[in-house]
Amino acid sequence: MQPLRYSINVTLDGCCDHRAVSADEELHRHTAETLQKADILLFGRVTYKMMEEAFRPQAATEEGLKDPFVQTIHAARKYVVSSTLARVDWNAELLRGDLEQAVRQLKSQAKKGVYVGGMKLPLALAELGLIDEYEFVVHPRLAGHGPNLFAGLSKAIDLKPVSRLELASGAVVTRYVPKK
Repeated sequence: MQPLRYSINVTLDGCCDHRAVSADEELHRHTAETLQKADILLFGRVTYKMMEEAFRPQAATEEGLKDPFVQTIHAARKYVVSSTLARVDWNAELLRGDLEQAVRQLKSQAKKGVYVGGMKLPLALAELGLIDEYEFVVHPRLAGHGPNLFAGLSKAIDLKPVSRLELASGAVVTRYVPKK
């Protein structure tokens, strides 16, 4: 069974609104490398729609063809957890039914791993104990607003740090695994 990895950008005060952080070339390169560790991307409806709107059109541009992040996310196999979407495309399919069973099946089908992004779906996956690796890209900024990371988590999850990388922007990328 391959790992399910979660990665998110967050400000020092815990804001996870993508508009609260600045994405530079180095961050895009790092995110592309993270995505390349997975052969399946897993998104909730909101994250899927946001990614599709932002990066699908870019993939057809000359600039997008040169951007490894844009090309990686464009080409990746995607699964979307949604009870409200009737259909998806962009190399995606809907994932319905029992979430735990469906994600375990994806983890067993993956050759490299599964990547999840967003806020609500990762919260549900954390509650089920399905996330094998957490990556937080902490940006040196106080947003003072926005959704907070893992708001509503029913019980604490103890994590062990496994790597740390500081980007030129001052953002710090730290990877954790759940303590056993």
